[in-house]
Amino acid sequence: MKLHTLLLSNLVLPLLIALTAVSALSQSPSGTPREEKLLNGLKLIMFDAPASDKVTLKVRVHAGSAFDPQGKEGLMKLLAANIFPNLEAKEFFTDLGGSLEIQSNYDYIQVNATSKPEGFLQMLETVANAVANVDVDKETTAKLKAEQLKAIQSLASDPAYIADQAAAARLFGTFPYGRPVDGTPASIGAIDYADLLQAKNRFFTSDNATVLIAGKIDKDLTYRAVRRYFGAWLKSDKRVPSTFKQPDDPSAGVEMIDSPSADKFEVRFAMRGPSRSSNNLAAYNVAAAVIEDRLRSQMPADANGTVTVESVDHVLPGSLVIRFSGSKQSSAAKIEASDFISKALSTPVTDAEFQKVKPIGTGRLVEYNIYDRWLDADTYKSETPDAFLKRVSSVSLANVQDVMSRLKAQPIAAVVVSSSKPSE
Repeated sequence: MKLHTLLLSNLVLPLLIALTAVSALSQSPSGTPREEKLLNGLKLIMFDAPASDKVTLKVRVHAGSAFDPQGKEGLMKLLAANIFPNLEAKEFFTDLGGSLEIQSNYDYIQVNATSKPEGFLQMLETVANAVANVDVDKETTAKLKAEQLKAIQSLASDPAYIADQAAAARLFGTFPYGRPVDGTPASIGAIDYADLLQAKNRFFTSDNATVLIAGKIDKDLTYRAVRRYFGAWLKSDKRVPSTFKQPDDPSAGVEMIDSPSADKFEVRFAMRGPSRSSNNLAAYNVAAAVIEDRLRSQMPADANGTVTVESVDHVLPGSLVIRFSGSKQSSAAKIEASDFISKALSTPVTDAEFQKVKPIGTGRLVEYNIYDRWLDADTYKSETPDAFLKRVSSVSLANVQDVMSRLKAQPIAAVVVSSSKPSE
């Protein structure tokens, strides 16, 4: 992508001066940001963070791999890679005294960029040009597909990745969360540049995105700069919400998969879980912490660290996943995991257990930064971060007991990844 030279106009010079000014009145990001909406529907969130030596810019497009067409999984991941497809881009942001990162998951695609205050306008213009005008062509598409295929080949040698994907596929089937974000060799091969172009036109629109800026900024002048650089970003002609057929119950029994590692094994038990906006979100996370604590207490001393339990939430209902990992030489390889899980789900949750793990379960929901929490409010159509924290902190023992009863009645997707070869 060509990096444009900044033109020093009557608008830009005062912007540059104002954006490098340091306020001594506040030493942390303000709790309530200023929110604006451009005429093209783009939402802007601005935070004062005068103690920071950098300006943070986040641009989130509220669509991710859940929208991959069936048989073309990995499409949105490739589209995210197409925003800044060259290494020169990262070097440019390093020259500005900052960094560049692209996130891509089931729910959104996000550009995270930082710069020194004096480089903020160049950063803003560069990111705006890249996001609003993603340059899709045959040559770049072929290059990105080759890179993605290499990444998939590397993942295919990881027993943990194989187990996670197999459990998701068994639990969800063709529902979006049952299909891999990274795609498969077959699905990546089926994608061409026209597919990327269609996805860009459908999802990369100004009214499907939010821009967040935080740092030593003058909000009025920042708003003017955003209108200048993002104002030409086109909005969608019409928004047609996508619908997904709810998945069938998973097949009974255990799916056995040969492991690429002779010494390592992975076991997964997956059940349906909550969406991010669910009123039971915190209860599922605390229940996951209860189950993990119980399983670890039951396992041999050399194996209890191999158990993790996670509530995975998305825009749509997600999953609760129990993971056993380890070496075939450890005691963990000799346990009957299903017996442990049956006991862990059946035993009533006590108040002592609840009080012990509540900070762990609720902490998992709020451990990321305040800026992403504000973006989440748009992606997941949920409340403000303060209201979200209140909802999470209000979870009760009765809520967790109710979720445990639901989990006990849920069908379980079970997967074992283990090699039949003797370990060396």
